[in-house]
Amino acid sequence: MARADGVGAGRGCAELTGLQVVPVLGLPEVVAGDDLAELIAKADEYRDGDVLLVTSKILSKAEGRLVQAEDREAAIDAEAVRVVARRGRTRIVENRNGLVMAAAGVDASNTPPGTVLLLPEDPDASARALRAGLQRLTGRRLAVVVTDTFGRPWRNGLTDVAIGAAGLRVLDDHRGRRDSHGNELVLTVTATADELAAAGDLVKGKATGTPVAVVRGLAGAVTEEDGPGAAALVRPSADDLFRLGTSEAVREAVTLRRTVRSFTPEPVDPGAVRRAVAAAVTAPAPHHTTPWRFVLVESAEVRTRLLDAMLDAWRRDLAELDGWDEAKIARRTARGEVLRGAPYLVVPCLVMDGSHTYPDARRAAAEREMFVVAAGAGVQNLLVALAGEGYGSAWVSSTMFCRDTVRAALDLPAGWDPMGAVAVGRPAEPAAARAPRGVEAFIEVR
Repeated sequence: MARADGVGAGRGCAELTGLQVVPVLGLPEVVAGDDLAELIAKADEYRDGDVLLVTSKILSKAEGRLVQAEDREAAIDAEAVRVVARRGRTRIVENRNGLVMAAAGVDASNTPPGTVLLLPEDPDASARALRAGLQRLTGRRLAVVVTDTFGRPWRNGLTDVAIGAAGLRVLDDHRGRRDSHGNELVLTVTATADELAAAGDLVKGKATGTPVAVVRGLAGAVTEEDGPGAAALVRPSADDLFRLGTSEAVREAVTLRRTVRSFTPEPVDPGAVRRAVAAAVTAPAPHHTTPWRFVLVESAEVRTRLLDAMLDAWRRDLAELDGWDEAKIARRTARGEVLRGAPYLVVPCLVMDGSHTYPDARRAAAEREMFVVAAGAGVQNLLVALAGEGYGSAWVSSTMFCRDTVRAALDLPAGWDPMGAVAVGRPAEPAAARAPRGVEAFIEVR
């Protein structure tokens, strides 16, 4: 389709209402050291307010990002800072610029054997340098968007997105505006740079050898300053609800599960605890039983009554059975303050309903051990799920030493055996870094 002014007739121009997207034809094969601004400036005539969409591959080539790499996987390792998801040999990773994409953008297509092409080291910096050169050579006020091809969660097919930008409002914030019915927009922020990148791909294509396109008719989005670039499009990890694949999320939640002994006073969401309990009761159990019960201590009054009764029982036992003096008892019972300082308690209990009865002590003991192991698996599920909800926890064994006292304080059936207590809350301080623990010391292979 030809542009309204006749320029670009027969050049695969895509025209929308008031907006024209035109390929820049005739660019030579780019190699390391080429002055890309000069090549693009000579290839077409530009106007104030034009937005140039530049495929990252030619920037990478001009910047010498073609590297020797017999092993593409090793190149991906070098470019990635975090594995987001993995399935077989396919990896979705985050690179040093915060871009989440397949294989860190490492490209082995259309490159000499034994080489791969890496993304520009800093796509925003590349966009700024290219824009400066183009404006100097053309005398025009331009914007530059560096594009690359991404897949998208929940959607088939690929599209181009912006990975670098200069001189463009990459985001158009509609919040506070009103729609045609007078409703205030509270969430809408349009990714203008990504929309332009996708539009440019309609005329650049994947196999035509046309790496640059021009968008005309959006001069209002072109800025005098370079601006924050495409970095503004990267969602902070704290706001990203989908930053991990399934197996990675499970592993991270397990890693995040740390014993927390100091909590903020922020109330705990009872719904989050119930979701964690729902995960807990998926644990394996013997004989198709459900040997778990979870007592949620949400009342401050009940928590105080429980902990006071436990403290009295502990002091009595330590004095009468162990012969400890008051100072030693005080030091020992101080460990229980982690429960008193938590805004929420969960008391997991073991029930033996459905267990088998054996006449000999050996098999009867083994039967109980199976149920105890199942209870532990349920508690582990609970702790991991709480970590996934953003809560810290501490599984404290103290209720197991005064079960009758706990049953009385919480009005529990005689057959419920408290298996410790779990303190729950927001951690008062970040967990200290923990070095990865090697597994070989815990493995024997036969």
